Amino acid sequence: MSIGNVSAVLVHGAWADGSSWSKVIERLQTQGIKSVAAPLPLSSLQDDIAALDRTLERVEGPVVLVGHAYAGAVIGSTRADNVQALVYVAALAPAEGETVGDVFYRGETHPQAPRLSPDQHGLIWLPNEAFAAAFAQHASAQELTVLGAIQRPISVSCIGEAVGRPLWKDRPSWFLTAGQDRMISPDTQYFMAQRMNARVRSHAVDHTPMVTAPDVVTNVIVEAIEAVSAR
Repeated sequence: MSIGNVSAVLVHGAWADGSSWSKVIERLQTQGIKSVAAPLPLSSLQDDIAALDRTLERVEGPVVLVGHAYAGAVIGSTRADNVQALVYVAALAPAEGETVGDVFYRGETHPQAPRLSPDQHGLIWLPNEAFAAAFAQHASAQELTVLGAIQRPISVSCIGEAVGRPLWKDRPSWFLTAGQDRMISPDTQYFMAQRMNARVRSHAVDHTPMVTAPDVVTNVIVEAIEAVSAR
């Protein structure tokens, strides 16, 4: 099987949308790899899993499923048969019975991480100043403007739902740990990657490397796709 027969499905996390993957999509295309960005409503974990499954139904052939941040919980919760491998990008990977909140708050909070609280609708927005301070401190001014403008809030219910048996117990996984992440502790990322028996790729990148270090992210995805295509 050639790598062109394996598709990448890219899943955004909180305070983002599919456009956060645009640089990675372009780079995968130059290597002949098809990709789809799955839109999540960020309204509940179950809603997000259902939305991902609808995207996966539209993709023919084997898939490498990629999740950023919160989306790690989403990609680990699908049961789609066409998913052959998982790639976690500075992501959260709760184990069975854990919630996103359990792993997000496991380690020490970075001093520049924002204080998060829901609004009157139960939605959590990222303060505008947090994009430059913690979400993507390596981004350009223009990139930060876009990230702030397209941010989508996440519902409190997304982070409080316990997950079932995660797919990473049954599929090979890769984990890009972000050494300069100010949103999710790098130590927490490494802890999760180790217990998953993931192939760990550590880089000195911020929380949103799809935007600020797209080559690094693309390389890990391609590595996973090559492994799937070699079977």
